This record gives sequence, C-alpha cells and structure tokens, in this order.
Amino acid sequence: MMNPPENALAFGAPGIEPRWTSSAKEGVGTAYHTSCRLWFTLSHGIINEIYYPRVDRPNTRDFQFLISDGETFCHEEKRDLNHVVEYPERDCLLYRLTNSEPSGRYRLVKHVLTDPHRSVLLVHTKVEVLDESLRGKLRLYALVAPHGAGNSARCSEISASKLIHAQREDVHLVVACSSEFARRSVGYVGASDGWQDLMSNFKMDWEFRTAEGGNIALTGEIDLPGSGEFTIAIACGGSYQSTAAKLLQSLAEPFESHRAGYVRQWQRAVVNPQFDFSDNTSDGGGMYRLSRCVLLAHEDKVFQGALVASLSIPWGETKSDNDRGGYHLVWTRDLVQSATALLATGQTGTPLRALIWLAALQRTDGSFPQNSWINGTAYWSGLQLDEIAAPILLAWRLYKQGGAIGSFDPRVMILRAAAYLILQGPVTDLDRLEENSGYSPSTLATVIASLVCVAECANELGYTKLADFILVYADWLAAHIEEWTVTTQGELVDGFPRHYIRINPTDPDASDPHADPNTTMIQVANGGGLHPARNVVGGDFLHLVRFGIRSANDPIVRDSIEVIDRVLKRDLPQGPGWRRYNHDGYGQKGDGGAFDGTGVGRCWPILTGERGHYELAAGRDPMPFIRSMENFANQGGMITEQLWDADDLSSGSMKRGSATGAAMPLCWSHAEYVSLVRSRHDGVCFDRVEPAFQRYVVNPVQSRYEIWSLRYPLRCVGRGKILRIILSAEATIVWSTDDWARTNQSDTIHESGLNLWFADFATAEVPIGSVISFTCFWKRDQRWEGRNWQVSVL
Repeated sequence: MMNPPENALAFGAPGIEPRWTSSAKEGVGTAYHTSCRLWFTLSHGIINEIYYPRVDRPNTRDFQFLISDGETFCHEEKRDLNHVVEYPERDCLLYRLTNSEPSGRYRLVKHVLTDPHRSVLLVHTKVEVLDESLRGKLRLYALVAPHGAGNSARCSEISASKLIHAQREDVHLVVACSSEFARRSVGYVGASDGWQDLMSNFKMDWEFRTAEGGNIALTGEIDLPGSGEFTIAIACGGSYQSTAAKLLQSLAEPFESHRAGYVRQWQRAVVNPQFDFSDNTSDGGGMYRLSRCVLLAHEDKVFQGALVASLSIPWGETKSDNDRGGYHLVWTRDLVQSATALLATGQTGTPLRALIWLAALQRTDGSFPQNSWINGTAYWSGLQLDEIAAPILLAWRLYKQGGAIGSFDPRVMILRAAAYLILQGPVTDLDRLEENSGYSPSTLATVIASLVCVAECANELGYTKLADFILVYADWLAAHIEEWTVTTQGELVDGFPRHYIRINPTDPDASDPHADPNTTMIQVANGGGLHPARNVVGGDFLHLVRFGIRSANDPIVRDSIEVIDRVLKRDLPQGPGWRRYNHDGYGQKGDGGAFDGTGVGRCWPILTGERGHYELAAGRDPMPFIRSMENFANQGGMITEQLWDADDLSSGSMKRGSATGAAMPLCWSHAEYVSLVRSRHDGVCFDRVEPAFQRYVVNPVQSRYEIWSLRYPLRCVGRGKILRIILSAEATIVWSTDDWARTNQSDTIHESGLNLWFADFATAEVPIGSVISFTCFWKRDQRWEGRNWQVSVL
C-alpha cells in the first residue's frame, strides 16, 4: 500500500498483544525540579518507559531510531548497534549514549535529559557518518511505541510544526523534531507500524494519519540537517493542546539552555562535602554519588515522599498490563530503606517527606499497607510486622539527626505502630520476602529495635511507665529469639546442627505459641516445595547483628554464618554473592527463561551488602563487599535485584555475575550500597540502634515476663516469671489455679500511651504443675468471652 490518502486509517487493528520492555535498565532520569513530572529509563542504547504524570505510571514501551540507506539495510538501534552509556556531568542523571554500527560506518551520539521545568523528554542527537559511501544516503526514523492496547494516534500540525499525537485514557503524548519530520505515519504494531514498513524494503512507504484503539507505534522520518544534529522532543500532558504547547515551548529554546538548567538543578542537590565518603569506596565515589541520584529520582513529584521500588518491570518483555503493580508501588520497607540511605548521605528533605507520607497512610489501628500506589491507595492486603516497625526507625533516626524531623510530631504515629506490634506480634503474617508467615529473625530484629526506639523517646519525654511497658515486651521478644528461630537438629551441614532458620512457620490467625523449629514444615513459595523448616536457611538473622540485638560473635550467629556460606554463597566474577534461601523459586529459570511463577532464586546484591555490614560489626573491613557491589553494577551504574549465578548459557542470554531479568535498578540495592559506604566511614553499622545494642549486647538484660495475647495464647510459663496478659480493650479477668474450685478477679490496667490494657500475674508462689485458667469479661461490650484459656506453670 503506497502513499495512502490523507486521513487514511492504518490497517491491522488492534495490533499484537502489548508487552513491556526489558527490565535491564542502564539509566533512569528526570529533572530534579518538581515542575517536570516526566521520568525516563534507558537500556540497549535507547529510551524505554516514559513515566507521566507520576513515577508509578509508565506510558511507553520504547523509543528508538531505525537507520537505513534506503537500499541495502535497515538497522534497529537497540538490536543492531553497539552501545556505550556515559555520564558527561558529575552528580547528574544526564546521559550520553553512543550507538555505533559494528563495522564503524556510522554512529549516533545522543544526549538524553528532560526539560528542567516541563514534562518533556529531550534527546539531542548527532549523526556521524564515517563511511563516505553513506554520506547523503543515511536516513533516520524515530519509532515511538506508546504502551497499551487502548491507544489512538494521529498526525497533526500546529502552525508549521509537524507533530505525531497519541492518547490513552487521560494521558496525551506528542512527538516533534527540531528539524521537522519529512514523513510521518501511525500504525498498529505487528501490521502497519514503521518497523514493518522499513524492514520490508528499507524505505518508508506508509504515511497513515490515524490509528484508533489498539497497540500502536508512531514513526517519523527525520529531516536530517547538514550538521547531522537535531533534537527529538516527547511531551506528555492532560490534553492535546497543553501537551503540544509545552513541547513546542521546549523546542523553541536552545537545547544547551535546557542542558545547563538540568545539570544546575541536580548539582544543587550534590552531596555535602561533610557526607562525601568517597574514601570509603573503591571507585572514587562514583557509584556512591550515582546511587544517591538514583534514589532521589524515584521520588514522586506530585505525592512527594513516595518512592517506588524500581523504575522497571521485572521480566517486562513477558508482562502485560495486568502486571503494572509490583515494583511501581511504594513498599513501606523499601521506602524506609531508601530514605535511610539518603539520610546517611546527609539528605534530610526526602526522608522527612517520606515519613510524613507514611503517617498519612497509617491506619487507625497503627498498621501500614503492605504496598500502595503513590496516591496512597493500598494494593496488596498482606500485613508485615517489619513494615509496621520500619517507619518508627525512620522517625527515630530523623529525631536523632539534629532537628531533621523539623516541626513534624510523629509521636501519635509511632505509638500507634508500637501498640499494633505488641498486639499482633510476635508472629508476622508475612516475612520481609512477602512469602511466609511465622517467626522471622529479621522481622523480630526490626520489631525489637523499633520498640527500643519508642521506649527511648518516651523516657526522654518523661513517660517512664510507658517506656517500661514497651521494654518489657521488647525484652520478652529478645529472650525468645533462639527458641522461635534456631534449630538444634539442622541437617544441611555436617557438624553444624544448631543455626538460625529462615522462618519458623505458623498460621498467624491461629498461631502455635510453641512452634518447634526442629519439627515444623514450610511450604516454600513459587513452586519451591514442602520442606522441614530446620533445613531452609537464609541470611535474615544478620539483622539481629545489624540492629544491635545480638553480638556478631555470638556462637549461634557464627555457626549460622558457616551454614549459609556452605548452602547459599556463590563465588561470582565480581565477588561473593548469596541467595535468599535454599529452594527459592523466585528468579530466572535454569534455561534462562523468564520467571513465570516458578524459577530459581539467584544471588541478590543486597545480601552482599548485608554481609558487608555483618563483617564490619565483627570487626573486619567491609571494603571487599563494597567493591563487589560496585562491580555488580552494569555499564550505566545500575544495580540489579538478582544476578545470574550459574555457568554462562551457550545462547549468550545469561552470563555469570550479570543481571537476570529481575528489577534493575532496584532502589533497595542502591540503598544497601550507600548505607554500607556510610557504615564503613563511621566504623559501625549505620542502622545499629545504639540503645538496643547497649541493652542486649553490651549489658544484656534478662526478661522477667512471659507475654500472653489473643494472637499469642501461650500455654506454659516458667515458675517465677510474671505472666502479663495484654488486651486491646478493658476487661475483667476471672481466673483460677484449682480448676475453678475458687475464682479470682483482676481488672486490667490501662496503658494510656498505647491504649492497651494489661494485667500481671506473679507465679513465684504458684506450685509447679499448676494450671492458670482464665476468661475475660469485656467491660465496654458487657459480655463474656465465652471460652477459657489455660497456662501451665512449669
């Protein structure tokens, strides 16, 4: 079909089913100023997703050039050229992409940034023809693929400017070229798009003006000037008119002016010399500064303080629109990791905004959503105790960092969270890996550390009874860590039967308060199978050392290190890596195929960083782990979620030590690296909660209590311990120690700071073998509980 008439509708509707692009990003970018609400990602020398108007809303699959001589070839930029990505300015997410034809006949040099104040992507491109036989013959075609099955597109004009316009739902996307387009066409992907047109005969024959309701692509032939230089602009907005206006306004100003403003903005956010820890890196601080920029770039500009987990879609090439969540969500844990790392660099604005954003999301019961869209809408419904505790730690760090918390008062937030932790613990609905319920060493460490922080703040404000109540619970948790999470019958490594397990599983809604880590069975997620919990291990226990709950030289910790090194450690070209746990099914398949609900969990750079923190706590230099994390980064400096840890595949799709198809960049990975650099500078883990370290490692306290709650109905108590019953509402506890021959009544006491009720029962005078039976009369509802509980005195 040659030269279709004006207003011609493209054929092949609705096009092939849309997919996202590769997760293997080599760069992410946006202007630092909040007036630009557009983000971009890079891989394989081209632009991938363009996000607008929020950091959780991708609108494109990719944008690249097709290059043809009109006779013998048509090259696709991402597949056929060699790529180099560079940062021409320090402390700035400005990119220079050099894409060269393999035999050296030509190359494209692109500078990629956004308008400093408008939602417009700018790609200034210079075509360098090195083969004289191509001079005057080379043609460039911009190929832009808006994502989704519901896009419509048309060619349009404003004054003398030739534009290409796409729309999906309430987002408009407009493309223009500073030197204008010689030809334009819109079509359906896989049928009438520009790629199909040019690959058939190396010429652009189609000029379709409209394509309605499908998976579409936009094609524009560049009217290449003699200098070989031009700027492609892609703007996003809420209407065609406003989007086109901002696009043409950007193109009306010199590119160098935009570049200068873009660089100036980022460099205003440069690391304060006081927090430049370049001497604690092996690359002169390059990765440290870049990681800081990457973390800052993941903050939304409308809903400030909200940082998504990653500007990527893991295994995106296999994902449809049904998979838009995941890493484009805000996860409370990941958000706190990123905010804490930024705090480690001396940046306080984003961490404070993050804390306030979290406070706005907190439910009245003190909990936080498992994850959310950046506007605060909860996505998944799971509850993770470490995600309830993490905001407390962030608030405490801001409070401790000399006024960084400003005039924001987080007391109600942290007290509500603390009350929730006490009522709902110690069993978490989900561990930090979102997979299993039970007694998790990393979750317990986070909860204990956070409660100690609340108690310290309460003491400083003069609320000593409140502080004592919280510390009683924290001390009780600390006293039972080994009982809940250490096996004495492990079979993974000869000679090391005693070690921490990944998690001791139990049903959170009917938890076993005496679940035996030697005998429980765990159903591993993602097709991992059913296994004895004693034989499933991970590095989660390292949080106990990191936060200051256990000594790095604790014999059980050392034994557990030996076990995970034998089971989970992989020697990679860049240095040591660790898998999350044995039997992990979340990762690339053995043949290199994408994770599709099953796979093989690979090494995570995060875990190398966590091991580095342990080595520091043990008195050793973590520099080898810092160096490894730097070497894990790809050419663009992005650190992935997972690394391929098997032999190279003959297909070339996977190489040992290189990124898999998992998320990249992962903010958590960059945050872990930044925190490790700061920790090495300080000589102590930046995450260590000093009052917890003093309480549980330097001068260990002993717990005098056993805690009973509706979520943790323990069945036995050691004689001499104080049995504390904690409830969410006022009650009279009716109890007996002689099988109800005689009854006693105890009214609960109100802990007003937490709005909890409790009663204490001394057991020092109760004979061993006695059984304490009790029930509750709820005063507000004027009703009996209708069941009895029993606690044996041992």
